[in-house]
Amino acid sequence: MIYLGADHGGFELKEKIKTWLEEWGEAYEDLGNKIFDLRDDYPEFAFEVAKKVVGNDEVNRGILICRSAVGMIIAANKIGGARGAAIYDEEMARLSREHNNANIIGLSGNRLSEQEAKNILKIFLETEFSKDERHKRRVGQITEFEENK
Repeated sequence: MIYLGADHGGFELKEKIKTWLEEWGEAYEDLGNKIFDLRDDYPEFAFEVAKKVVGNDEVNRGILICRSAVGMIIAANKIGGARGAAIYDEEMARLSREHNNANIIGLSGNRLSEQEAKNILKIFLETEFSKDERHKRRVGQITEFEENK
């Protein structure tokens, strides 16, 4: 399952992403905001998406959108097990999955064209974790730290 969250800065792009996910045959759940609200705050959406993704992150993915993508990802990564990355290009989308096993992508509602966002998202969703020993070891170190802090 793919979980979506956006504040007012990412609301428009989130609505487009839902159309793309339907075209691609991807199941998703929109965790908000469900209306355009200039007064909403991104952390509530980031926390909800991250909580849904964590625990079954071999299957689940999260997509967070705000103006920069940075605030959403900072908030999401406060949830243990969340491995979110703010992504601005296709190469980083691929590497975030292959090397870091990112389970949440942050997209900028301001800095990406619609086509750039679509391409980045497609790569993020289709790219598998490499499972190369060095990458498994590094992601494992992060998990171990979270579990023992």
